[in-house]
Amino acid sequence: MKEFIEYILQFGHLNQQQIDLITNKATEIDLRKGEYFSEAGKIPKQVGFILEGVVRFCYYNNKGQEITHHFIDEFNFVSDQQNFEAQIVATDYIEAVTDCKLLVFSKKDWDDIGNTIVGWHDITGLILKNCLLKTIERRSPLVSEDATTRYLSFLDKFPNLANRIPLSYIASYLGITQQSLSRIRKNIR
Repeated sequence: MKEFIEYILQFGHLNQQQIDLITNKATEIDLRKGEYFSEAGKIPKQVGFILEGVVRFCYYNNKGQEITHHFIDEFNFVSDQQNFEAQIVATDYIEAVTDCKLLVFSKKDWDDIGNTIVGWHDITGLILKNCLLKTIERRSPLVSEDATTRYLSFLDKFPNLANRIPLSYIASYLGITQQSLSRIRKNIR
C-alpha cells in the first residue's frame, strides 16, 4: 500500500483523510499466471495497481494470431481506462504473465473517490498522461528499427522483464517470430 500512496503523491497532494478514504476503497487481489484482469468482449470492471508481477495487453488479429502490444510491471496502474470509464466492451485482454498481487478499485469505488476528493480527477489525469507517455516512448522505436535494435531497446526499456516472461510474448511485442528472437539472443551474447 505504501508504494501505491507514494506513486499517487507524485501527481498531487492528498491529506491523511483522503489517503485513508482511498486505501479503504482498495481491495488486494491475487491474479495467477494466465488469469485475466480484463477480457475482450466484456466491460472492464476495475482499475488496478500492480504490487507484484507483470501483465500484458494483447488481442487477436484478423488471422487469429495473438498480438502482445504492451507490458506493465510493478508499481504501475493497469486498466483498460477508456473502456472502463465509458463502461463499454473491451477489445483487448489484460493477462497476468506472472503471478500478480494487485490493489484494485471497482467502478463504483473509483467513482466515489472522484466524487469525494476535490482534485482527484486532476491527479488521475496526470497519472493517465504519464502512462500514455511511457507507452509511446516504449513503442515508438519499435516501428522503424531492425529486429536486433528493437530487442536491445526492449532490454533497455524493460530491464527486469526479459527473464520473467515467455519469449513468445516478447517476440509478439517486437513483431518478430520466436525463432528470430532466439537467433538474435544467441548473436548478442
